[in-house]
Amino acid sequence: MKYLADTANIDEIKELLNYLPIEGVTTNPTLLAHSKKKLSQIIPEILQLLGDKMIHIQVMSEKSEDMLREAKRYRDYFQLNEKYFVKIPVTKEGIRAIKMVKEAGMNVTATAVFTQQQALIAAKAGADFVAPYVNRLDNIGAQGVNVVSDIVKTFTLHSLPCNVLGASFKNVNQVYQVSLNGCHAVTLSYEIFNLLIKHPMTDKGVADFTKDGIPYYDIQF
Repeated sequence: MKYLADTANIDEIKELLNYLPIEGVTTNPTLLAHSKKKLSQIIPEILQLLGDKMIHIQVMSEKSEDMLREAKRYRDYFQLNEKYFVKIPVTKEGIRAIKMVKEAGMNVTATAVFTQQQALIAAKAGADFVAPYVNRLDNIGAQGVNVVSDIVKTFTLHSLPCNVLGASFKNVNQVYQVSLNGCHAVTLSYEIFNLLIKHPMTDKGVADFTKDGIPYYDIQF
């Protein structure tokens, strides 16, 4: 399973890349607003940190032709390569745009996915990733993990090359459950990443090793 960082905060991205096996960054208009930086400023800063890792940039347009123009503009403006993924919501115009953007030679992440059928249609249209919103589904009683599981099973059943990128997580158990259900990738906030690797028994074990080992580890380094 691939791990991506769902943030536009440069300090958070720096730390996550430094310590964890992050394979890319996902952005959206809301994350951009939190960073208080313009798209033209923040994307080059993120790209400088990412190197050859993935970047997912969401379009703002509502019409398919405009989505295509917007996607091309970002590709050319930021000089993006094959690691660029255009995030397109699974609206009626968005599905059409997925086909158009793919035909133009760009990768697509279908976003704002809430049902198995939305995911299947997006995959058939050519999406490389579909991003179901796990916690938002839970908030409306729709069991986000089960939706992810259904999408994974559907893609396997129909031999579709599209991957599932789980998004919108609020706790570690949600990440744990989708990983057991075959989710290909997850995009997580800085806070959730830190919770993934945190456990009081690990902290206690390290403290015990330190206490017991100090009198005996006598080789200098």
